[in-house]
Parts: sequence; structure tokens; C-alpha cells
Amino acid sequence: MSATLDKAAAENFPVAPVFLPRAWRDGLTAVYGYARLVDDIGDGDLAPGGHDAVLLGLDPAAVDDRPAMLDALEADLHRVFGGTDGPPRHPLLQALRPVVRAHGLTPEPFLGLIEANRQDQRIARYETYADLVGYCELSANPVGRLVLSLTGTSTPERIRRSDAVCTALQIVEHIQDVAEDLGRDRIYLPAEDMRRFHVTEAELAAPSAGASVRSLIAFETERARELLNEGTPLVGSVHGRLRLLLAGFVGGGRAALRAVTAAGFDVLPGPPKPTRSGLLREVATVLRTAPRKG
Repeated sequence: MSATLDKAAAENFPVAPVFLPRAWRDGLTAVYGYARLVDDIGDGDLAPGGHDAVLLGLDPAAVDDRPAMLDALEADLHRVFGGTDGPPRHPLLQALRPVVRAHGLTPEPFLGLIEANRQDQRIARYETYADLVGYCELSANPVGRLVLSLTGTSTPERIRRSDAVCTALQIVEHIQDVAEDLGRDRIYLPAEDMRRFHVTEAELAAPSAGASVRSLIAFETERARELLNEGTPLVGSVHGRLRLLLAGFVGGGRAALRAVTAAGFDVLPGPPKPTRSGLLREVATVLRTAPRKG
């Protein structure tokens, strides 16, 4: 359980910073732990030995059967929401149960994250940008919606802005992780864009990016930046510590895009990462410039 939660430190943005009220921190940590577990199952990144499989009621050897693990996780999720066969079995879902009850959370966002990882087992290439956005609606947007639910601030307008931010952050991650994703035989750069910039899959496997790949990454970077800008008014629509948290999400995405730009859009040697000072600078800019509403 701790190994899963330890991965929070590698994210582009703070998951549950200490300035938040304890109840929010506990809720965000529980949601992050669940989301990280789902992704680790879908990516085959669970700790060796099959312990997570056993916790979910499967044979240890099933740890490498990703569809079976996702099915078992979904069954355990239903236990969180009052299934008839007892309490949840996995510690990360046990930690989620009181959060769900305290905040009246619904299963849909949690199920969306599982479905995104099921999709990863079936689909390794995306033809159009619209296809990719549809994937992000499952893989990323539920997290932002959960943040709004945990903090009691959901409105239709905030959900719309949050979806824009979360889709942008997912695309930022795909931009940073082109080489890593290709190592898993996945490409999240739309095929229509690769053709437009005359980029082949073989070029994505090179040690460093040529001019055409850099042009493609620059194009996707600008697209993600526009989405972040569309979602930024979300920050100005809330107050206090939540405003600072959301500025951290947006600022983290902007800092990551700035790091990609500073690398000359060459993401193939490894993911360009923002510096701490760069992150803080972007967060300050978001706080200063996000239009205030409400």
C-alpha cells in the first residue's frame, strides 16, 4: 500500500499538500491510492509476488492477468459501495470506504478509471484527437470530478472547466512519456497528427527526436496549453485553500509544458520534468491571473 502511495511524489502536481484541511487530505490520498492501483494493474506495474492478487481474492499468478485483476478490482469497488459479499478486501479500497461514505461519492468516476485501463488492454493506438479525448474522459476527468465532490464545490460549470484541465494534464503526461509508452507498445499521439507531420513509429523509437517529431510534439504541446487555458477559470471560481490546490494542478501542467518546450520538444531521451522553482513560478502566475468568479 505504501509503495503505491509513494508514487505521488513523481506527479507533475501536488496530490494532497499539507496546507489542506485534514479531511480533504485524507480523501485525496485515498482517491489517489485507488487511481494509482488501477493504473498499476493496467500497466503491469504491481509489486512482484502476487500480493495484490491475493488481496483481491485471486491466485498469486493472476497478478499478470490484467483483465482478471481489473475485474477483481471492480468487484472490490462494489464492496466499497455496499456489496453483499462483505467489506472491501484490498487495503487501498478499505481506506476509500469511509471517504465515500463521508462525502456521498458515487461509483461512476471510480468505474471510469477501471474502464480506461480495460481500454488500454484493447487499444494501443488512437486514430483521431477526438478518440484520444474520449479516452481522457475515462482516464483523467473522473479524478477532477472527485476533487470537486470531495470539497463540496461541484457545479456544471466547474465540472466543464475541470474536465478541460484534467484532459490537458493527461495529454501533457502522454507528451512527456512518448518513449515509455512506446516501450509498452502504446502510442497516445493521434495517428492523424502523425501523418500530418510525417512522423513514423520508427522515428518515435529513436534515441532523440528529429525535426518532424519535434514539430509534432510542439503541436500537441500547444493543444494541451489551450485546454489548460480553457480550464484555468476554475481556479478563480473557488476560494481559500482549494484555490491554491487547483492552481497547483494547473501550474503543474503549465510547468511541465514549459519543460517540454525548454527541451526543444525532444521528449524521446526521457520525460522533461519541471524544476521546483519553475513549478512554483507557474502556480504563482495562475493565482495572479486566474479570473475571479463567484
